[in-house]
Amino acid sequence: MSDAPMTHDESHECCGPGYASPQEAMKAEREKTLYTVALYGGTGIQAPDYLATVDVDPASPTYSQVIHRTQLPGMDDELHHFGWNACSSCHDDESKSRRYLIAGGFRSGRIYSIDTADERAPRLHTVIEPEEIKAKTNLSAPHTVHCLADGHVMISMLGDGEGNGPGGFLLLDEDFNIAGRWENKADGMVYNYDYWYQPRHNVMISSEFAAPKTYEPGFNLEDVSADKYGHRLHFWDWEKHELTRSIDLGQEGLVPLEIRFHHNPDSAHAFVGAALSSTMWHCHKVNGAWQADKIIAVPSVELEGWPIPVPGLITDLVLSMDDRFLYFSDWLHGDLRQYDVSDPANPKLTGQVWLGGLLGKGDTVQAHKLQGGPQMLQLSLDGKRLYVTNSLLSSWDNQFYPDMAGAGSSIIQVDCDTVNGGMTVNERFFVDFSKEPNGPARAHEMRYPGGDCTSDIWV
Repeated sequence: MSDAPMTHDESHECCGPGYASPQEAMKAEREKTLYTVALYGGTGIQAPDYLATVDVDPASPTYSQVIHRTQLPGMDDELHHFGWNACSSCHDDESKSRRYLIAGGFRSGRIYSIDTADERAPRLHTVIEPEEIKAKTNLSAPHTVHCLADGHVMISMLGDGEGNGPGGFLLLDEDFNIAGRWENKADGMVYNYDYWYQPRHNVMISSEFAAPKTYEPGFNLEDVSADKYGHRLHFWDWEKHELTRSIDLGQEGLVPLEIRFHHNPDSAHAFVGAALSSTMWHCHKVNGAWQADKIIAVPSVELEGWPIPVPGLITDLVLSMDDRFLYFSDWLHGDLRQYDVSDPANPKLTGQVWLGGLLGKGDTVQAHKLQGGPQMLQLSLDGKRLYVTNSLLSSWDNQFYPDMAGAGSSIIQVDCDTVNGGMTVNERFFVDFSKEPNGPARAHEMRYPGGDCTSDIWV
């Protein structure tokens, strides 16, 4: 047997899915394919949602085009977030592979698994109907999908069978059958949304949006004063599956949505964006106890015709694989920001670009007027390319950006300076969903076949 060291690719072949460490992930081959969910649910177009495969290889003749559409059988699904059946948490298990995408219908409650064995042309694998989910778990409105190291897939669910809070956490087994609920005790949980776990600290953090009955019709300011939107972070004992601590962020932390732990599995630092208050929070341990501190506040802006100053509305965030740069989107203002968070408690703004938004500062890309505002984000493993979609939720899109109905979504790519900080829009790249076969479609979350900065967790 040769004593020559294995290359990264060779060492990857003999192990399970994902990468041995975040540092190894950063050395991976550049992404050439991107998946996004494209939806008609809630838009008025009577057509099923689908998984769009996008060519992101700049050397390809079909660069920045949709090259395949995996049609799904359900109607009015509103595909939203989706994730892998296996990631770096299963890296030591050679029996597992990152092959199936699990996608939930935010509106319908339906859950699909999609086989990506053919990377450029995925196909439908299984369907779980909402009636079965409600009958077995009394849950609805699937959101965040993460794989677990034991082979299960866990999905945060925002509602009970009737669309009321608090929802819970659904488990699927390795064959994508319902395995029950993850949580043993959830006393104190009011609403649900996103979650991220960090096993070496025996913790999972979950956030709060609202009950499906509240957010589905659209945004009503009176629902905020009626306490129908969340403002708490929940800290769970990962081993016992029990809620051990909740932190109320109050009026400065209304609607905490996405959670991103450091990729370093030894780290006890995480970031949470509170959408409506437009604040960023840093979660960390002090004398062994978790706490959350506000570290960034985006000022609201007075805008004619608005009953209140317009908030930035931080809807998504992503952390670079080396935990140095934090990116987040202000969906209503229209800006995308980059912060150096080498010191997590003291972020430094290093880049900002405008991509649509209500403030009129957004520009065009390839002569296309940018609709909506920057929303879902996905970063390349090496941290150099950031992909951006613009749809939030169909009813909210229609309310705040009515022109999106006729224009559909886009995917924009932003080049990121990983040495000095800074961002520039890549003018070569624009994925246009305005002329899709069944009409203008809306794109939401994004994934790559080789894993990405919001799906891989190390244990």
